[in-house]
Amino acid sequence: MSTPLTDIRNIGPAMAEELQRAGIPDAEALRECGPDAAYEAMLRNGSRPHFIAYYVLHMGVQGRPWNDCQGTEKAALRKRFDQIKASCFDPDRSDFEKFLDEIGVGARR
Repeated sequence: MSTPLTDIRNIGPAMAEELQRAGIPDAEALRECGPDAAYEAMLRNGSRPHFIAYYVLHMGVQGRPWNDCQGTEKAALRKRFDQIKASCFDPDRSDFEKFLDEIGVGARR
């Protein structure tokens, strides 16, 4: 039997829905793939990049409150977030396309 994503600390209905749309159906799948791969799947599925959502996901998988992320740990997560974000967006796109990504328009066809 699968465990709902919302059983993981810090994951509410909205984030659970985004995870499910990205192919992460339950808490077991999230723990198996890990927060980095799950967040990357969310971005590739059109979710808007947001650093707080990224580290909230990390803290939740660890069973920690979202505001527990501070100092060097937060700086390291920021660096990893920037790497994941850069890997999800084509650097050869126009400045206009990059701007649309920055403001969170999401995937365009």
